[in-house]
Amino acid sequence: MIKLLIIDDSALMRRQLMQVFEQAGGFDICLGRNGREAVELNRSFAPDVVTLDINMPEMDGLSALSLMMLDRPVPVVMVSSLTEQGALATFEAMNLGAVDYVAKPSGTISLSLQEIEQDLLAKVRVAAKARIRSRAPELARVREPLAAPVAEAARRRRPASDGLVLIGVSTGGPSTLEEILPALPASFPWPILVAQHMPAAFTRSFAERMDKLCALNVLEVAAPTVVQGGHVYIARGGADMLVAKRGSYLSVLPKPESPAHLWHPSVELLARSALQSMPARQLIGVMLTGMGNDGAAAFAEICGDGGRTIAESESSCVVFGMPKDLIDRGGASVVLPASKIATQLRVWLEQ
Repeated sequence: MIKLLIIDDSALMRRQLMQVFEQAGGFDICLGRNGREAVELNRSFAPDVVTLDINMPEMDGLSALSLMMLDRPVPVVMVSSLTEQGALATFEAMNLGAVDYVAKPSGTISLSLQEIEQDLLAKVRVAAKARIRSRAPELARVREPLAAPVAEAARRRRPASDGLVLIGVSTGGPSTLEEILPALPASFPWPILVAQHMPAAFTRSFAERMDKLCALNVLEVAAPTVVQGGHVYIARGGADMLVAKRGSYLSVLPKPESPAHLWHPSVELLARSALQSMPARQLIGVMLTGMGNDGAAAFAEICGDGGRTIAESESSCVVFGMPKDLIDRGGASVVLPASKIATQLRVWLEQ
């Protein structure tokens, strides 16, 4: 039995969410109306997992989350709106320690909730078993400061080097990427392509947030784009991202979600398209936290054919699903905690 605390200021939303979990079975449910009650019930009810709204009276979700993580750390799934403001608040919540998020439906709640019901159930069940990651206080200082003229020169456009770094990530991904990507210098030679399972309304805000944190240029791939060194390309939510070779140039392009794959943007499709465009020895695959096995087969092929791969270790994973599957297939060149992955990439490519 999973002890679930549902926090939302809307009585109708609380009732609808409770019905979803009661009908699914296996949940002991407690309800709260605002952030203040969230903090109190987290202590008294001692839930295994919390669903938390962001915009609430008395105390908002972000304030409540920060207090909960100090008082009694617990897996939290944010339930936030599909707006730019909602996306930015959600990423702040992930930075504070939330495990995952679900896009709050708009329109008639009883009808719209059916659209996210299965996703919500799956994420709450996974979150109940997730490892709560502590946020390193020195995260903002993870890279050495650069003088403004030098930093600007390093971020100028330049052609791609002779390889690609492919990153696959799901649950717990935003905070993990915030630990890895800012630790890479603007001079990092290979383009980095990221397939993070995420809704369409969130990826642009996520890319913009990461761009502010990184010495590398970070952008969402919304149209066919020639890849360049010193850049990170975030696959657009609600689509898949493919690698294609056009003459002497490598490009990435979005395409509609493939119904043959469960997770999107698909790590497997990204890696397969990269293998079709260049030899495995020119690829590095990085498999980070997430449930399922998306990309594990393709990354194992990269490793077996002469490429290099990194699997995030269980010690730092929020959910040890995707990396474990890669390790079990014998497809991990090295297994490392998130804090050491940027260093390994630099060692491989800056020798």
